[in-house]
This record gives sequence, structure tokens and C-alpha cells, in this order.
Amino acid sequence: MPQIPEKVHELTVGQLAARSGAAVSALHFYEAKGLISSRRTSGNQRRYTRDILRRVAFIRAAQRVGIPLATIRGALAELPQERTPTRDDWARLSEAWRTELDERIRQLNRLRDHLTDCIGCGCLSLDTCVLSNPDDVSGGRLTGSRLLAEKGRPGPDAPRAGTGTGTV
Repeated sequence: MPQIPEKVHELTVGQLAARSGAAVSALHFYEAKGLISSRRTSGNQRRYTRDILRRVAFIRAAQRVGIPLATIRGALAELPQERTPTRDDWARLSEAWRTELDERIRQLNRLRDHLTDCIGCGCLSLDTCVLSNPDDVSGGRLTGSRLLAEKGRPGPDAPRAGTGTGTV
């Protein structure tokens, strides 16, 4: 990892990428989404303060555990003067996110537990399949592939591109 001399108080995007492990494109994306900020030089180059390194580390750690960027942005916006998160901030925020993560883990465990049964039967019935229709929320309305068309995908009778017909 390249060392940045202590006297350097601002980092270029390349230095920030090298030190944080984030791609330059990811840093630009974070900036576009309001997660980090930079100032522009007279030559219109980005310059980041050194504390952005900790902010990027915070963002990447939260992403690794599955926290959506919108949630991360909201958490960072709650910090006074948009300061860099501290260890105490991480502890407080991660505790709040724990419930959400526990729920996702429960859902994934449920999907895993039913996966073998679903593949074993091969039906993928939208009436009863716990993977295609969790908690049977769609069973009372529609069955079969018509449900896919409802979600913006063409149904089985929709014309295929270039054929002019609904058949293959």
C-alpha cells in the first residue's frame, strides 16, 4: 500500500483509490451519490481530504455486510457536520443494522432450506412454491407464467422479437 507523507493533506483520486482499495470509478460513484466529497483544483482535478479514507473504509465495510448505499448515505448524513465516522459511530450504526441483517439471514436460511424441495419437485408452481411465491401472496390472484408478464416481462403468448408471432 503506497504511503502518503503526513505533510500531504489532500489526496488525488488515484492516491485515494490506492490507499482505500476502492476503484476510481467506485470513488466517483460514491461522490455522485453524496457519500464522499472533494474539492476541485483550478485544473478541475478532484482533491480529497485525508479523512475521506476513513469514510470510504466505513462505506466499504457497510457494503460488505449488505447494507444498501441509501442506508449508508442516511447514516453518514446524520453525523454532525458530515464528519468522518468514529468507532463509536460504527458501533451505534452497526447495532441498528443488526436487526435488518438478522432478518435477511432468516430469509436466506428459509430459501436455502426449501431449495432442495423445490428443485426436487420441479414444479416451480406459483400457487404453492415457497421460492416463487413466498407466503403465498400471489396464489389467490394468478397462477402460471402470467405473473411474470405482470412484473414487466412478456408472458408466454407475447410476440418474440423478429418473429411477429407469439410462437417459437
